[in-house]
Amino acid sequence: MKTLQPVRGTHDILPLEHNIYSYITQTAKSVAASYGYHEISTPIMEFKEVFLRTLGDASDIVTKEMYEIADRGNEEIVLRPEGTAAVTRAILSNGLTQNLPLKYYYQGPMFRYERPQKGRMRQLHQIGVELFGVADPVGDVEILSIAYDILKSLRLETKVTLEINTLGDKESRNAYRDQLVTFLKDHYDSLSYDSKQRLEKNPLRILDSKDEGDKSILKNAPLLNETLNTASEDTFANVLKGLDELSIPYKLNPLLVRGLDYYCHIAFEFTTKELGAQGTVLAGGRYDGLVEMMGGPPISGVGWAGGIDRLAMMLSDQSLPERQRPIAIIPLNQEYGFKGLKLAEILHRQGFIAEMTYDGNLSKRMKKAGKMNASHALILGEEEMKNQTITVKNMDTGEQSTVSITNISDYLS
Repeated sequence: MKTLQPVRGTHDILPLEHNIYSYITQTAKSVAASYGYHEISTPIMEFKEVFLRTLGDASDIVTKEMYEIADRGNEEIVLRPEGTAAVTRAILSNGLTQNLPLKYYYQGPMFRYERPQKGRMRQLHQIGVELFGVADPVGDVEILSIAYDILKSLRLETKVTLEINTLGDKESRNAYRDQLVTFLKDHYDSLSYDSKQRLEKNPLRILDSKDEGDKSILKNAPLLNETLNTASEDTFANVLKGLDELSIPYKLNPLLVRGLDYYCHIAFEFTTKELGAQGTVLAGGRYDGLVEMMGGPPISGVGWAGGIDRLAMMLSDQSLPERQRPIAIIPLNQEYGFKGLKLAEILHRQGFIAEMTYDGNLSKRMKKAGKMNASHALILGEEEMKNQTITVKNMDTGEQSTVSITNISDYLS
């Protein structure tokens, strides 16, 4: 019989790797909470309309990458491809737009039908931060500061580069759009099929093209920062001033864009050279038009999402803080097994990690204690049960002591 395997583009996260994933999510949650952000979770299933409205029917995610579910009620349902639109939908569904500002952190799986490769899976895992209702550049700098603090806490700040650009306001983007369309029409015959389609619907998306021919053409395209009006220039200057104030290093990248209509002003990516082609580990920008596009009032927004899978690839188990070593409990026969569980319960309440060894003679159980990297082994035998004591063996020194059951927590502390 053929061995069953996970679906292509997904993978099992086994305990050793899960330690790294948990470390990333717990670190991100802790940092976000220290800034006053609250955790939110949205369903992994959403109506397709949530992403059609926000990403557009010409985006790669909608046309090529979304997983659609054959729903028995004939509803158009998809597996969530990204978090921002889902969080925005949650705000509107729950009538939260009167409670600004809204500050959210989230984590969870996203789903995209892409060609699997290193750092790019069909079930990917993300952390994210969203800030609604703050139009001032201090909001942009705050969410960048959260991202940088998370990367610092993970000891990755020297392995990434913050690349940042401005898309300007609507007036600036419209002026740039006209220049870009004029330029691209002169190269129309050489554009890829997808870019020809986008030229009519949203030419800025062509700047995200992965086609090598398109990339070659775009090398000579006009730059967006050449059309910025004074207000857009001042806004971007204030963001950079804030980054300088907080000593967050950055690199200006005039080619960095977001192709969706609701993005404005800052766009940014934290990139690394350690992961090959999939070098973006965290990215975001300002999306002041998103809530209104989804049927809500005009509310500003800014945020980012980070790839847990890619961050995990940059960490090793040795990079993690040292975990508390367990205490091994060794009952010498079946009769004392429940006594061992009772002892474990006492230790758990005192903050210890206590693990049972389930079978085998003393020698085999001691080997199991060694494999679990236990700091101490607590041996429960006939003599110990009779005297209400425990034989405690220090697994590092080999030293053995006899300790009263009532004093075991104090002794181990």
